[in-house]
Amino acid sequence: MEENLKMPRHVAIILDGNGRWAKAKGMPRNYGHAQGAKTVETICEEAYKMGIQYLTVYAFSTENWSRPQEEVNALMKLLRNYMKNCLKTAEKNRMRVRVLGEKSRLDKDIRDKIAELEEATRNNDGLHFQIAINYGSRDELVRAFRTMAHELENGTLKAEDISEESVSGHLDTCGIPDPDLLIRTCNEQRISNFLLWQLAYTELYFTPVPWPDFTKEELEKAVEAYNHRERRFGGLKEE
Repeated sequence: MEENLKMPRHVAIILDGNGRWAKAKGMPRNYGHAQGAKTVETICEEAYKMGIQYLTVYAFSTENWSRPQEEVNALMKLLRNYMKNCLKTAEKNRMRVRVLGEKSRLDKDIRDKIAELEEATRNNDGLHFQIAINYGSRDELVRAFRTMAHELENGTLKAEDISEESVSGHLDTCGIPDPDLLIRTCNEQRISNFLLWQLAYTELYFTPVPWPDFTKEELEKAVEAYNHRERRFGGLKEE
């Protein structure tokens, strides 16, 4: 990796290609998801070593429920196992974990594990790691606007106080800086209902590498590409 690179403070990743990677190897899609989960652990560790402070991954979208039931069940089983492993990893690496998304549709045991994980890691001072589960950005915005509407009705929020900051404060990512860099693997070039509000000024990086094959070196390539961009906000170059 090039020396003297400016690290993005927050990197978001759409984990794509698990199923296609497995199919290319003659394996079931669930094998790809399992390998992808291992890649998440590796990239968490490497990202923090590189100096990245926040990492957000898109693990399961609101649209993923429409997949075959067998695959959804396997993903939920994988999620349960991942929650256990994530707690051990977080303890070792001082990682703070937060889950984004609408949790009520998840089974109670998964919701309990999420609560346990968030509570156990909330004072950790290492990587801030966000996992988007049953997450859809439009759903997130609708939930935020409903909450704000209730606050308007009961008088705890005034119309003139609604601002970009107040909207951001009602999102799942409240208190988390917007991503500087979004990476999407497996050569798909769309946002797929992920962090629509938060990605307003984010640099986008697409790679043909499927997620299970994404390595430290691939992350470094993305950061190098980010450094070669001229970051502009309202026409002004970022210093």
